[in-house]
Amino acid sequence: MKKRQFLSAAALAAGSLPAFAAAKTAPGSTGPALLTISGAIARGNRGPLDPAFDQMMHKHKASFDKAWTCDFAALLNVAPIRIRPTLEYDAKVHELSGPLLLDVLALAGARLRPDTRIVLRAVDGYAATISAEQARSQRFIVATHLDGRPMALGGLGPLWALPDADRVPALAAKPLAERFGGCPWALYHIDVLA
Repeated sequence: MKKRQFLSAAALAAGSLPAFAAAKTAPGSTGPALLTISGAIARGNRGPLDPAFDQMMHKHKASFDKAWTCDFAALLNVAPIRIRPTLEYDAKVHELSGPLLLDVLALAGARLRPDTRIVLRAVDGYAATISAEQARSQRFIVATHLDGRPMALGGLGPLWALPDADRVPALAAKPLAERFGGCPWALYHIDVLA
């Protein structure tokens, strides 16, 4: 099945099976999981990957015995940071807001050292790996809003991991089209590799 057909089928299935979506909602959540954190974490609010029902993660070769999931409300409960980078898509400055990536990882009790690798995976399978030190020094956020509005799936959202590239000297020195290669939009899974 082609990737586009798979994603369309997955979206249709999710919309037509609200009871199933509710069953996959983490305890204490009010909505379906938007972000799954796995790997070197101390806490989990869901069990192991289920190859039958975690189809996208299975196809993207994710594997875990436990994970921490966040719905949109959980992410909104973490103090937001606002950044104003110039985006490569229209070469204009936009405001993005959302919690610091490290604060989101703290929800799962992520065990981080400066050299811990953090794999950021998008719904299309694109994955970028950054270090915990890079996440800290570049102040990566998990953006939930673009110019004051929640980001939609099918656009850059609903979640996008990125720093304020205009204010990170190593990124600002690069051509605009090369600043966000390590910043997957449509983020849905983070794997913390100790």
